[in-house]
Amino acid sequence: GLFETSLETYVEEEYDDGELVYRPPPLDEVWLSEGERRERRKSLNDQRERRKAREEARAAESARRLRLLVPEDIRPHRDPVETTPIVYDSDSDDDSVADDSSPVPVLESEGDLWADHPSVTAGPSTPGAPTPALVEDDSPAQTNQPARRRRSQVEQLNADEYKGSRDGNLGRNRSGRSKRITAAALARAPTKVQSALRAKIKYKQSMRSRREIGDNMLSFAKTEYRSGRDTVTVDDVDVPSVDYIMNCPLSRFIHFAANECGYAGTREDLVVNWVHPFFLKAKSEASKGDNPSWKQAMNGPFKKEYWEAAVKEVETLEGMDAWEVVDKTDDMNVLQGTWAFKCKRFPDGLIKKFKARFCARGDQQLEGVDFFETYAPVVQWTTVRLMLILEVLLKLKSKQGDVTAAFLHADLNENEKVYVEMPLGFRKPGKVLKLKKTLYGLRQSPRMFWKYLTNAMIACDMEVSKIDPCLFVGDKVIAICYVDDILFWSTDEGHINDLAVKLREQGLLLEQEDDAAGFLGVNLEKTEAGLIEMKQTGLIDRVIIATGLDTKMATPKWTPCENKNPLVRDEDGDLATGEFSYASVVGMLLYLAGHTRPDIAYAVNCCARYMFNPRKSHETAVKRIARYLKATRGKGLIFKPSSELRIDCYPDADFAGLYGHEKSNDPICAKSRTGFVIKVANCPILWQSKLQTETALSTMEAEIIALAHSCRELFPVMDLVHEMGSVVGLPTEDLTTMHVSIHEDNAGALVLAETIPPDFTPRSKYYAIKTVWFREEIQKRKIKLLKIETVEQLGDMFTKGLPRATFEYLRRKMMGW
Repeated sequence: GLFETSLETYVEEEYDDGELVYRPPPLDEVWLSEGERRERRKSLNDQRERRKAREEARAAESARRLRLLVPEDIRPHRDPVETTPIVYDSDSDDDSVADDSSPVPVLESEGDLWADHPSVTAGPSTPGAPTPALVEDDSPAQTNQPARRRRSQVEQLNADEYKGSRDGNLGRNRSGRSKRITAAALARAPTKVQSALRAKIKYKQSMRSRREIGDNMLSFAKTEYRSGRDTVTVDDVDVPSVDYIMNCPLSRFIHFAANECGYAGTREDLVVNWVHPFFLKAKSEASKGDNPSWKQAMNGPFKKEYWEAAVKEVETLEGMDAWEVVDKTDDMNVLQGTWAFKCKRFPDGLIKKFKARFCARGDQQLEGVDFFETYAPVVQWTTVRLMLILEVLLKLKSKQGDVTAAFLHADLNENEKVYVEMPLGFRKPGKVLKLKKTLYGLRQSPRMFWKYLTNAMIACDMEVSKIDPCLFVGDKVIAICYVDDILFWSTDEGHINDLAVKLREQGLLLEQEDDAAGFLGVNLEKTEAGLIEMKQTGLIDRVIIATGLDTKMATPKWTPCENKNPLVRDEDGDLATGEFSYASVVGMLLYLAGHTRPDIAYAVNCCARYMFNPRKSHETAVKRIARYLKATRGKGLIFKPSSELRIDCYPDADFAGLYGHEKSNDPICAKSRTGFVIKVANCPILWQSKLQTETALSTMEAEIIALAHSCRELFPVMDLVHEMGSVVGLPTEDLTTMHVSIHEDNAGALVLAETIPPDFTPRSKYYAIKTVWFREEIQKRKIKLLKIETVEQLGDMFTKGLPRATFEYLRRKMMGW
């Protein structure tokens, strides 16, 4: 029965020899009468229509407000956002001319190449065909309608043509053309658009012809070609020679494919350097030769240079008093050592220098014997972004420094006795090294260097922040460190130089670099207006290349995810193709979304949930993000702070967003999603998108959970701004001068958050106790809770997929573009 099996059927399905002979009807057909079922269907349809109307109205309002934000002179020409409220951007690789939303009309995706395959049915491709799908008009009703609706209109017109009409507007003329279609064809597309369409059609026709020839060649079991006087087949050759590949008919197709990827050399150079397996192996071995082992280095052509580098490394370590030579005893846990050699080259391939480094095998250490603690903090990116905002707001000067041989600065604790074998080439029988310094490779090396750097900063009158242990605040300088990379800010460069001199006097080998133009792979570009833009163009290029979208035919997208359905587990879907490393690409996207691209945070988090068992649909979702990044490759996070120091928090929640999409027997389907962004001086410094760990029973409860989560991050940000304010001259003695506001679009959550504990609202009595802590802090910190329109809720970008108009409006308000 229902209560015994916890299934949504009252009887089981019946099978006979594996065939389904009876399937019980749905429960609503058993429990509800015919009238009740009609009423239920009508109620569901009304609900869908109301939701669709709300989405369209919100998208239209977002488009209107976006036009107000963007000046007329810099507005993109013929932006689809201005003509239609909702643009459903599909993940399909099919790029028909009638439904192309890519920024460049001549671009195509790799799906189009196979759309031209003779086994795939292709539509009409005559350049001058006056079909309504190819006619571009300025009318909003004609430019961006979905393809499905457009086809139904044409079918209706074709049906009406043969019915005739008294006014003569229907039917066909003497030439056989439809009168109504001929009238619509009078609106001609611009010349450049027509040229682009003709070029696209011509390209597709040539690709179809090339693929037909290639498929015919590959269909034969034996490929033959003439080599001198003899006829050679593939079966006759185990390892093809250069001559074989050069004369093989497929070589010109290899050359054609390379040209499409940007190769500009000759076919012979291509075969010799990139195609032939022997040369590929030679290139691989050459790359390995730049990182040889000890045996390879001491027996190779550069054995003299590598030996000199090893001698220099040992002399440097002994000069820093890194160890002492002691007798080996049986009770010692002696770690093995290893040499890491590197042949550094110039970009043109010439050798720059030979490097050698001696490391300890930290994987052989024993906890409680060789090491005790390993925790070593690094600076939070919230702190980095906040300092960049203050740099723009207060015109601060910045400098970046790097610590040479960082880990060798710190001493080992007295209770930690670490022994390492003597390096190869410098060994003595019965002798081992007792380390005094934290050698590279030890488990505790990062922690010991952080403690050493902290002591050096304290000796230079720099206090450690109570919020971020890698933030050091002084009277005139603020510094942050990420392992051995240090950033300095001050109102005067002289103060930074004075601090650097003091640190060197403490024994820190600090080398000065340029200003903070790049930090941990993030480029910090300064504009002429004095603003700062954080970019990760190099990482975006790696994502594009890894997903195979680095060709001219890959079609960009304008949104990172669909706004129709969320990404689900898809257990019954097609298996992943394995075209790219799913985990590797998602890892790069997570680093990108967490540092400079909050606009992809929701889409990346959805893909990251299926890291260990991806399906083809998940790969398609990742490629869509890559297509969006390709369309916005040169964009980043622009810091344009307002003159007033404000802290704004935008929490939002999507109540049970997976319900009805994910399988009902999966508990995840009932989970809600939290999304929020925290802005300081109108610049985002912290954002997050994630599923809630507990199951909310109402929209109000989901919003309260999101509000509580955002408050856990908001309160430390307030303390951090207050701590820095005294150094840079900000008026933060009274927290009320910071104008901290939480913008909430749910009325029930707003009322409960403003209720002073222990009071609560009737609908929240079963979870009100969990909210006491942040409601008390809101009262003590005098934080304002403001009602905000849904169309202005920035947190909405982190909870669900949005239409293009709404997405671009929120992105401009958050990221500045």
